[in-house]
Amino acid sequence: MNDLIFGQKKEDPYIVGHRGARALYPENTVISFEKAIEMGVDGIETDLNMTKDGELVVIHDGTVDRTTNGSGKVSEMTLSEIRSLDAGVKFSPEYEGAKIPVFGEFLDLVKGKNLLLNIEIKDMRTKVVDRAVRMLFEYGLEGSFVIASFDANMTTYANKVYGVKTQGFPYWYLLNYKRDGVGFRKKIPETYSRYYSVGIGMNNLSKGLCDDFYDMGIDPWCWCPDDEKSVRFAIECGSPLMTCNDPRPALAVREEMRRSREKKGAEDIKE
Repeated sequence: MNDLIFGQKKEDPYIVGHRGARALYPENTVISFEKAIEMGVDGIETDLNMTKDGELVVIHDGTVDRTTNGSGKVSEMTLSEIRSLDAGVKFSPEYEGAKIPVFGEFLDLVKGKNLLLNIEIKDMRTKVVDRAVRMLFEYGLEGSFVIASFDANMTTYANKVYGVKTQGFPYWYLLNYKRDGVGFRKKIPETYSRYYSVGIGMNNLSKGLCDDFYDMGIDPWCWCPDDEKSVRFAIECGSPLMTCNDPRPALAVREEMRRSREKKGAEDIKE
């Protein structure tokens, strides 16, 4: 484990950029990642799908319709077809020409920057996990990432086969639970045992839920507190990790907390 990267605390939470800084830039593009890093985030969350010809691309949806000027399923398109699309113009004409990155481009960008990476598997096939984890290892990023998925089969597989940290979700979010109903409840203890952290949406976030997961040895990781009020609420609940569409409010609140501690420490020394 990289203690420098996995060093979040309730009183000093980590701020992670959601698909870069998606409130401000076209999501899951190089510029969005670059700008989030420039803001001073502790980590980056991103999403992976696989093309028809077996390449990993950084895009949230299983189709290109919402974020690009094209249409179709990622899994039915070649990398060349994917790369011909514009992933910026729908967000704003200012970003016309932005491309969907391949995973290697993302890794080139984050390598050596001491960032916590949250890699969410959107194409829920084990070969996507295999390719993603192996590439992360090849880039020397062991101990710097978690593999996340709403499909507990993916996180269980990643942890069992590769021993990597995983981020899952409370059972009511999980696709397995929705598909299998009561039968999946028997899997919940094992599923949770594979989690390093668990993602909790702001609509469900509470101190009680955070405490429940702490009791299981799992760090709560909330999404997406994007204004000062919600950031302070997340901190009050005890979430040491937060993924933000706009990281700026969270970064500002954390800086205020740090300065307050420094001031108190200086006053204690004087006494």
